Amino acid sequence: MISTENLSPEVINHISELEFRNYKLQHELAQLKRMIFGAKSERCITADPSQLKLEIATEEIKPVEEQKTIVGAHTRSNKKNKNHQGRHPFPESLAREVTTIYPEGFDETTTEQPIGVEVTEILEEIPGKFYVKRIERPKYKNAEGKILIADLPSRIIEKGLFGEKLMTRILTDKYCDHLPLHRQQERLKRAGIDIKYSTLVDVPGQVVPKLLPLYEELKKQVLKSNYVQVDETPHPVLDSAVKKKTHRGYLWVYRSPEKKLVLFDYRKGRGREGPKELLEDFFGFLQTDGYAVYDEFGLNKNITLTGCLAHARRYFEKALDSNREPAAYFIKQLQEVYALEREIKQNNITGEEIVLMRKERSLPVMNALEQWLKENLLSGKTTPQSPLGKAISYSLSRWKKLSEYIYHPFLEIDNNLVENAIRPTVLGRKNFMFSGSHNGAERSAIMYSFIGSCKINGINPEEWLEEVLRKISDTKLADLHLLLPNNWKKSE
Repeated sequence: MISTENLSPEVINHISELEFRNYKLQHELAQLKRMIFGAKSERCITADPSQLKLEIATEEIKPVEEQKTIVGAHTRSNKKNKNHQGRHPFPESLAREVTTIYPEGFDETTTEQPIGVEVTEILEEIPGKFYVKRIERPKYKNAEGKILIADLPSRIIEKGLFGEKLMTRILTDKYCDHLPLHRQQERLKRAGIDIKYSTLVDVPGQVVPKLLPLYEELKKQVLKSNYVQVDETPHPVLDSAVKKKTHRGYLWVYRSPEKKLVLFDYRKGRGREGPKELLEDFFGFLQTDGYAVYDEFGLNKNITLTGCLAHARRYFEKALDSNREPAAYFIKQLQEVYALEREIKQNNITGEEIVLMRKERSLPVMNALEQWLKENLLSGKTTPQSPLGKAISYSLSRWKKLSEYIYHPFLEIDNNLVENAIRPTVLGRKNFMFSGSHNGAERSAIMYSFIGSCKINGINPEEWLEEVLRKISDTKLADLHLLLPNNWKKSE
């Protein structure tokens, strides 16, 4: 500490400012180290230094003596790993190529008796094979001189170069596995197929717009549910008006836990216009983080805002380096309510029993934490701009929204489900860097919606998309909902 004797008030104030800046920089450095090197786990419980350790004297357990057998030129141990569950068997649905290897000198005409078979299974792959599907339609002339010829089967892209299987692979590689089209082009070249890059670009450019009616049906289904989670994530878009710069667009993500569907909606900005337009006719519960744009929906009498306890917890995690004891206390108490939610899911508890359990076990914890937050806020020991002060202010100002889940069995404790739906797009953002246009970003939103909904329902998106591409042209608008991943049944 610098001595302030014989210093003017101006110098003392300057020193105080420097000390505060130093404290702030140290905190930011600690946060960066945690982000880069720290193991991220929201379930971690910081050790409480005030808790007594339970010292129990136990008899030392000696390991079982390992026996060894000399076999040929190597030593074999009989020690087994009791925790090893063995390999998972390969699915029975996979084709088997059987190779039988007989002992050296074996003769079927001899009298050796079979006593069993040793089986070793190895997973192999046949590299993707391309073939040309040739459709021949014989033409005939009848007695009246009229030409007779069968109609071509309906296709999603008339006179298109690719079949549904290959278009499905191109789209799932791009939007599900985040493989850019130029890399797909190189893969085709290795197979001896030279396809222009512009031709590959035409696949999403022509196919995805054909799926727009199904996307609108998905949007309608999500907004018909009475509980929606929402979050947003950046999505850079190439700006042709400005060289070497991208426009910062956003994917707004809406997930319906009830319908098991997720909707990605691309907007050019992060303002309230996008969600305001989309949620204009929405009735029910809207779960969000603390972004101020969502607060406006709380004024709508048809919408009840509910908060995300995971966001509140993250604020206190950021405060661990500067105010460890109070931050760790809040995190530890919050673990109790999360433990109950895990118990509810593991035991498949449903309905009003969930509310009863939450009121009995979680509500007292939440009420005590609210009182603790108020006491810390009024104590004056925490500055509002410190990490702990921000954590307390964030949580206390939203406590009613954060506690709303207790009284409704279908509400989640946090927004993690919609965040999980967003995570795969981050890998795509790293691989693609940006969308080539706003139309391209809208196509990404459509495909992310379908692929994300497939994952929620445990459906192979490639199988789903291939069948949809074959059927959608002949599907009536009234039956479109049957093609959505939450209603889809694989054709036999």
